[in-house]
Amino acid sequence: MTLLIGALTIGLILSMLALGVYITFRIFNFPDITTDGSITLGAAVTAVFLVNKVDPIVATGAGFVAGLLAGATTGILHTKFKINGLLSGILVMTALYSINLHVMGRSNIPLLTTRTLMTDAEQLWIKIMPGKEMVRIYGWEITAHDASVVCGALLLILVAALALYCFFRTDLGTAMRATGNNPQMIRALGVNVETMTILGLALANGLVALSGSLLAQYQGFADVQMGIGMVVWGLASVIIGEALTGSRSLGLTLIGAIMGSVLFRILVAIALQQGLNPNNLKLITAVFVFAALVLPQMARTLRFKKA
Repeated sequence: MTLLIGALTIGLILSMLALGVYITFRIFNFPDITTDGSITLGAAVTAVFLVNKVDPIVATGAGFVAGLLAGATTGILHTKFKINGLLSGILVMTALYSINLHVMGRSNIPLLTTRTLMTDAEQLWIKIMPGKEMVRIYGWEITAHDASVVCGALLLILVAALALYCFFRTDLGTAMRATGNNPQMIRALGVNVETMTILGLALANGLVALSGSLLAQYQGFADVQMGIGMVVWGLASVIIGEALTGSRSLGLTLIGAIMGSVLFRILVAIALQQGLNPNNLKLITAVFVFAALVLPQMARTLRFKKA
């Protein structure tokens, strides 16, 4: 049960990453590799603030803002300097590796004895439910710490998804969605496509950095290598979510991205429990993404041939 709760918590935290990847890959059709650097940037900035006794909410917000700046930088390189989108992301991601090292001062910052949002959530749980050090769910017992963290992560991602849904229904959000869908049309309507692209990439990487901030606080450390391969993770979550919901409407795709992230993490946890060599984890991730990309297309082809 502990493994399942841990996988569920990490899946919820990384669903922020999935939402950010959804914005870049699905709304803007932009292959943004900045993700691998911005998730570490969010963790690094938050960790530095936390070890300097800054309030966890402020530290988490600082990580989010750092992600905004990273995404905006990629957008500026692409729109103002006319650099290919993929190359812009690679340039920023590469630069962020050194920036993250400078921010942290070393390759790893431990947070086990530091006050974080996770410790605050546990303290809040104890105040609300005094004496409930263990919680029984369907016959399984979990600690108050695990219960408080998973509830807090679920609440945060639901609020973030709802805020994102409401934002994309505003005039600005609709202009962003239209920019990714038909930039010629939205330009003819007087909307600055370059500005929309920069704002969209900033928002996406802000969410990614927020995911890194929460992940560092949950795991108890920030590491300069923690962002490797995260863009594939986010893409896999989005694709799996679309397969689960069977729709690309805004609300369902946001829900699907969250579901895909959680399901993907649970599948990985089960594979590890069954004896999968951790060295093969990235390989298995790539196989999952390949299957998620190819199988739906094969199914549509078969249905078309039968028809």
